[in-house]
Amino acid sequence: MKPLFVALRLVFAGAIAAAVIGQLATSVDYWRATGITGTVVSVVNFFSFFTIESNVAAAVVLVVGAVMLVVRRGDDSPGYTLVRASVVTYMVVTGIVYNLLLRGIELPQGSTLGWSNEILHVVAPVYLLVDWIFAPRRTQLHARRIWTVLVFPIAWVAYTLVRGPLTTGEAAGTRYWYPYPFLDPNNSPNGYLSVAFFVLLIAAVIGLSAAGVLWVSRRQPTGS
Repeated sequence: MKPLFVALRLVFAGAIAAAVIGQLATSVDYWRATGITGTVVSVVNFFSFFTIESNVAAAVVLVVGAVMLVVRRGDDSPGYTLVRASVVTYMVVTGIVYNLLLRGIELPQGSTLGWSNEILHVVAPVYLLVDWIFAPRRTQLHARRIWTVLVFPIAWVAYTLVRGPLTTGEAAGTRYWYPYPFLDPNNSPNGYLSVAFFVLLIAAVIGLSAAGVLWVSRRQPTGS
């Protein structure tokens, strides 16, 4: 089983990297074609999407995990397993939120690259979950680690809501910029009340997903 997951992790890490690079290249071409000159701000915006950040982290975790399966004896370290659990949670939430709330909605990233979109929002989340359940050498994590898993999403929401109204200029196209429509208070007459509702809803999804991921770590037997 170990050689299989070494190969799978490297293949899916490569697919994720290709998807991120492909979408970035497509977005850059779109910005240039539409006369957007603030490319640096646009690139920062691109890497401010939770999807992109989660997928970049997933690719790194998969590569590190593949290397550890080859060179390390015994189970994975608790630190790596906690990082992996966090990334699995973020990827599962990425898949759920995109496919329930965002599929078919044009996001502010420029032109969407179809195959990349499916890898980042469907294929990669599914594989990360499968890898978490079936790959060998995972260590057990206590339920209280859920608070560590939640640190990044909380920080990301704070960053997004603070940065949104401050991101101005040609690259944003407006006097504000938010990666997802449900985080933009300008999209609803209820403003930040609507944003708060969606933040709490997604926080519940993240919390439940994290609890499930941590539960699996304590219940699913692992191989060597």
